[in-house]
Amino acid sequence: MFKHGFFAVAFGLMVWLLLDYQAVDRENTLTIGGPFEFTSQDLAKDGYIYTRLQVAESLAEVQPDGTLAPKLAQSWSVSDDGLVWQFTLRDDVFFHDLQPMTAATVVNAIEQALEKPGVIRQLPLKSISGVGHTVTLELEQPFRPLLSIMAHYSLAILSPDSYDADGNVVDINGTGPYQVAVLAPPHKLNVARFGEYYGDLPEIEHLHYLTGHRAESRALQAESGQADLIYTLDPASLDMLHRSEQVDVVSESIPRTVVIKLNNQHRFLDNKEVRQALSLALDREGISSHIVRVPDSQAYQLFPPALGDWHLSELEHQDRNLELAQGLLSAQGWYRTSSGFLEREGERFELNMVTYADRPELTVIATAIQAQLREVGVDVSISVDNSSAIPARHHDGSLELALVARNFGTIADPLAILLEDTASHKGSDWGHMNWSSPSLNDTFAQMMTAQGKDYTSLSQQAAATLAQEMPLIPVVFYTQQVAVNKRVNNFVFDPFENNYRASEMSFVD
Repeated sequence: MFKHGFFAVAFGLMVWLLLDYQAVDRENTLTIGGPFEFTSQDLAKDGYIYTRLQVAESLAEVQPDGTLAPKLAQSWSVSDDGLVWQFTLRDDVFFHDLQPMTAATVVNAIEQALEKPGVIRQLPLKSISGVGHTVTLELEQPFRPLLSIMAHYSLAILSPDSYDADGNVVDINGTGPYQVAVLAPPHKLNVARFGEYYGDLPEIEHLHYLTGHRAESRALQAESGQADLIYTLDPASLDMLHRSEQVDVVSESIPRTVVIKLNNQHRFLDNKEVRQALSLALDREGISSHIVRVPDSQAYQLFPPALGDWHLSELEHQDRNLELAQGLLSAQGWYRTSSGFLEREGERFELNMVTYADRPELTVIATAIQAQLREVGVDVSISVDNSSAIPARHHDGSLELALVARNFGTIADPLAILLEDTASHKGSDWGHMNWSSPSLNDTFAQMMTAQGKDYTSLSQQAAATLAQEMPLIPVVFYTQQVAVNKRVNNFVFDPFENNYRASEMSFVD
């Protein structure tokens, strides 16, 4: 086993060098590594990598505290009835192909996004128009999280010449402080400082990004100094990196929750008492302390404390209760056989759980859950696949269970994410599957026009419904672990994972 691990890591380092990831001008290049591939310039699919590297920008920007700030729009307003939104654009912005940004170019980018799957499809959009430096969106009905939608990476604004005649992005020209220099999907993306940027020019001239799937390889790249920033470290690497004299490890809570996604129409899972029993069988404290190695990260609800309006303070702790879990399963007709597993009407309670290795702790958590559910007689097999297999199995109906890290901060207001989840009974790729709640839909409808304390009260009501019905079972709140080389000055972490904020960093003299 050791030999195989050594050669895998060595091979990963060799590939890194063969791909010419090491910067020529090391002194003014920030090297970044992470686990996720990108395969295109399509913002709806891979836009996150272009906003993280500050190539593309949207009208508004999510701040580290979750608030929304102006970006390409310097201000906005909404009519009293909530139907007309107006965005006043900056007048000093140029795309990387040196075309000026105008209302017409912004309208074009939004119209291109409307032709593809994505969060913008949620908008009850009646019309969009632009004159001078003002863009106007008229809605069929009020939609409270519109601004959060407009800040999403899929709504980044590109120049008209970025698109071909069919609307495909073939030459990405954004407005950010960095422009694409080398694009080699699925692993390599190099960007260079854009001299005509409207804001302060970054001190760091080049960013080099490379995807590395193996967590051990990424950790060695950090420890050896081949990379300046490595995102999504596995817990097993932390001790080595904490001992390194040239690396700091930054641990930050983010609005992402590790959850068990269930097929809620599966004959074993179509009852909330069964889902609650599975939840009660989980040893979340053990997973928190010994697997992810972030004490007190256990999750008994979907929304972490960072999402204050949605977090239920009364659900911050619940004891594991195998006896109650077994009682709930027994009430649903399940009985234990001599094999130690549950049966009902001649069928064993057995399920397959799919997960993926891009987030290295997921496979270890899945193995722990397998053992914990076996204690109450549930037989779980584990399949490790590409992350894309989970949406695929959702759509073809073959998914039974999946362990995923669900980002509830992709859009600043979780309401927009939940509206996508509940748009149909089938659910969404990373949200719940084959479940719906008329009462939850009614709560969301009320939230569209609610403000202040009314909105908070309704958020709590919606969160409580999800906690009781448990169409997704929360396990632990996610903590992002980042290795930061000590030559990096003013490292900034974005808990919403929209922006690496390299333009705010520099190198130690």
